[in-house]
This record gives sequence, C-alpha cells and structure tokens, in this order.
Amino acid sequence: MTDHPNWAAGLRTSATVLTVRQVQDYHAMTLVAPAVAERFRPGQFVALAVGGEHTARLARRCFAVYEVKPDYGGTVELVFDHRGGADPGTGWLVGRRARDMVDMVGPLGRPFRLPRDPVSCLLVGGGPGAAALFALADTLRRRECRVHFLLADRSAPAVFGARSAQRIGDSAAVVTEDGSLGDTGTAGDVLPRVIEESGADVVYACGPTELLRAVSAVASRYGLPSQVSVEEFLQRTGACGTGLCMACVLPIVGDDGITRMVRACSDGPVLRGDRVRWGDLGTIPFDALGAPRALGGAL
Repeated sequence: MTDHPNWAAGLRTSATVLTVRQVQDYHAMTLVAPAVAERFRPGQFVALAVGGEHTARLARRCFAVYEVKPDYGGTVELVFDHRGGADPGTGWLVGRRARDMVDMVGPLGRPFRLPRDPVSCLLVGGGPGAAALFALADTLRRRECRVHFLLADRSAPAVFGARSAQRIGDSAAVVTEDGSLGDTGTAGDVLPRVIEESGADVVYACGPTELLRAVSAVASRYGLPSQVSVEEFLQRTGACGTGLCMACVLPIVGDDGITRMVRACSDGPVLRGDRVRWGDLGTIPFDALGAPRALGGAL
C-alpha cells in the first residue's frame, strides 16, 4: 500500500448548487467547487455550513464524497440521508435549489491508501456510506485492480448504488435484512463467501458502525488488511470536521500496541479496521494513553 503524508486543512469555498435530487431513500447534491474537486482523493469528505448566512447553527454537516468531475466545471457530488426529517441541517440542504450558494470546507481527512500493484479489492458498503466507495472504485480500476462490491442494508430502497456496482465492478453482491434484494441477512453473514469467491487481497468498507465492525472481524479471520471509513461516526457525533471539537474521538491501537484516542475527522476518517477497538467505542478505555484514573487510585 502507498501511504499519504499529513493532509493539510481543506479549502473554504462558496460552492454553487447544481442539482439536488432524491435517489431511492437518500438525497444527492451536486455542487460546483473546482478547487475542492481538484484536490480530492477517495475517502476524503467535505463539511457544509447549513442554515444560511444568518443562521445560529454553528456546526457543519460532514459528508463523504460520491463523485468528483474536475474536467466538467469541477463538480462534487454528495449523498446523504434525511429520512424522518430529524436533522434541520440536512433539511436545509434538501431545500436548496440550482444556483444557491453553500459554504464548503474540503477536502478533509485522510483518504484510502491505495495498492502499489494490481490486486483484487473488495468494497463493502451500507446505506449512504456506500457512496464513498465509487470514487475509490474508479481510482482502483485505473490502477488495473479488480474491483468487487458487497452492498448491504435493511431493504432494497436503502441499498445505494446496486446498479452502478453491477456495471463497473468485476462482481457485485447485495444482501438485505428483509430479503427484498439479493441474499437475506447482513454483510457479515455473506462476507466470508464473497471473500472466497472474489479472491480478495484487501477489503475497503464504509457504512454503519456495525457493518464496519463485522467487516474488520471477518477480514482479520482471513488474514486480509481492511480499511474502514468511519464517516457515519462524524455525522452521528455532530463533529466539526476539523479536529477542534474532539466530539469524534475513538480508541485506536498503535503500531507500538498502545491505545490512543484519535479524532475520526483529522486522523481518519479512513482507519485500519483491525486497529479500531470496536467494543470500546463511546468510551475511553482504562488502558488508553492519558486515560483518567479512578478517584482514590494510586498516584
């Protein structure tokens, strides 16, 4: 794998809305942002200000990037979930129209590391997080890698990109919990079979935390390296996207075996799946570097 240097902070720009449309259970927004499109690498994300110029909403919304087209005016396309209308921020984005302006910072975060040589790559996605895998697939194909997809969610309308995966992938499998599309079950249920059938050398994943946990565990059993994007973690915690708020910290085991709390936005969102302490998410493990000691403990 080729590694990346520390990535500088993203650019702040005023992006022009091109389209906002519904795609199955989700919404896709295409914005014109040439400088961001030019710098983007698969796995990075952008942070959008929501609410307009005079809003009191300070927190941005962080989204993985589905597709960039530097040669077509410099467009950046995002896919996000606004079912139920629980988040007024994404509700504001849904209401944007062509030629509206949105304040954008990006690209942010560390991208996926890419293979040095052509290998067989398995891309596993769930929900809108699967959108982040398609820019990766395009880059891998240009490196002459074989690309296989496994897409999973609860039902057919929630599976993003099934047709695109069948078109561009060397193979594409789908699994839904209710059996309405593809196999019945979860990604973890069918992943061993897909790994064996695809001859995967490396596994990439983006989606809900439970999917990433399952992918990391199965990949480790097969001795395969896994890279997971914890992009959902940024959305769930309401993170700032720049590393300042410390809302998106999670425990990671370093090369030295020591657990440290890292920020999903600036140290990720792409992390090694086998290094994440999935059972300790939402906590600071007692053995983590700098963890607080219990009151009354030895000094």
